[in-house]
Amino acid sequence: MSKNRQITIVDIAEAAGVSIATVSNVLNRRKVPMSEGTIHKVEKIAAELGYRRNVMAANLSRRKSFELGLMIPNYDAYYGRFAEEMERTAHRFGYHMSVFSAGGYDPDMEKRHLEVLLQRRVDGLFCHGLAMSPDTTRQIVSDGTPLVLFNAWDWPQDIAIHAVNLDFADGCAQAVHHLAEQGCKTLIYLSSVRSKATNDQRLKGFSQGLSERHREQLVSGIVELRGKPMADLVQQTQEISGGRGPIGILAFDDIAALRFMSAVVEQGYRVPEQYMIFGINNDPVSSACYPPISTLDIPYSHQAQYAISLMLRQLGEEPDTDEGVPALPDTIEHELRIPLTILPRLSTAK
Repeated sequence: MSKNRQITIVDIAEAAGVSIATVSNVLNRRKVPMSEGTIHKVEKIAAELGYRRNVMAANLSRRKSFELGLMIPNYDAYYGRFAEEMERTAHRFGYHMSVFSAGGYDPDMEKRHLEVLLQRRVDGLFCHGLAMSPDTTRQIVSDGTPLVLFNAWDWPQDIAIHAVNLDFADGCAQAVHHLAEQGCKTLIYLSSVRSKATNDQRLKGFSQGLSERHREQLVSGIVELRGKPMADLVQQTQEISGGRGPIGILAFDDIAALRFMSAVVEQGYRVPEQYMIFGINNDPVSSACYPPISTLDIPYSHQAQYAISLMLRQLGEEPDTDEGVPALPDTIEHELRIPLTILPRLSTAK
């Protein structure tokens, strides 16, 4: 190891054989259940390696910047609305929120954001699972900067103590049940592999819902959105159904649902008589079009409240949540899962 390189908590974690989160908890004296042996081991190795904590990270209670960082994949739809809710919630607690977009998965932009965040020494960082890679995020938090993930399924638990995830799997299973109960004989998921982790959660729920209705012998299929005109995808759903209708469509999001519904109507099919269409995210377009599209509602305020509260708890504060938002439990697992509710509209009405 180079003598000129600053020792980070990543080095200590590797030498001690523990997670980065554990090292961060020990060095920042957080009230997290840990054995005396683990605490002594981490402190001993930190001293042997000559670790020196960043003043701001080690002394947050007295020298905060009162700035938080938020990393999102882009500003489209859900991400933009969530960023606004996070900014409002942070402001209410006296913090400024700096929002960074990954710019459509641009590695050069990710590198620039990394450099800025390392220089600014934000008090804490929030990161969407698709906004940065685990390795890049690990570099940002290597000096002990607290990190809260959101919609980051299956990330290594040594990077962040908590992840606040929307339960898309359960929500999509509810959507499948709704479509089947409305009389759909064929159920098809419009898939988007571009957003793999999020898409995987939707697929998981779609498969779960089908499994729970296995006795009905429904025809089912998955159609990939990317690379083909919507008219071709409509034809593909017709081939999958084999004439068994009405056809129930669960789309990756409301924009995909609207585009598909437009193609369905353009080709002379009727909604909801021949096609029933269900979206996800409750974007404004889902209620502004005709027929309005059934969708999964997103509790933006709940997710923002929980994410900010978990962060401030790591910073030694215990904020109150707004009325109508359940308080955080005293102890939680790595993942805090937020349930979603369905909004039935005319696109799936009998």
